[in-house]
Amino acid sequence: MKSHQTAQTMKPATAAKKLGVYLEATPAEFREGVVSRAELNALQTDPPEWLRELRRNGPHPRPVVAAKLGVSISGLARGGITEALTTEQIEALKAESPEWLRKERATQAEVRKEAVRIKEKQEKQEKDAQRDA
Repeated sequence: MKSHQTAQTMKPATAAKKLGVYLEATPAEFREGVVSRAELNALQTDPPEWLRELRRNGPHPRPVVAAKLGVSISGLARGGITEALTTEQIEALKAESPEWLRKERATQAEVRKEAVRIKEKQEKQEKDAQRDA
């Protein structure tokens, strides 16, 4: 009996998420088909012009917008940003530096600092436990 290996495929939304692009801005043929693992790998290693353009100028999905602004996705929502933004719009927001953005960046910095503190504390506890064992 022969086993048939089928190509692993994913929905366009999943592929767009993995590529870090806004699905609605991708070409129709990308949105309307399915993407195999091999196609996804090819897009990642040798991106076509449309993909390079989307990554460079957007519109960008919310996780990318949040990362570029240095805030969380929740912080974006609290700031009233619910749609995809272009690189130009993100740069304008950075230049404008509204109060909500400054506040969310400070919050994100505190979250990161706390995560580092907790990790260091856990590592110290593990080291102490190994030493005492």
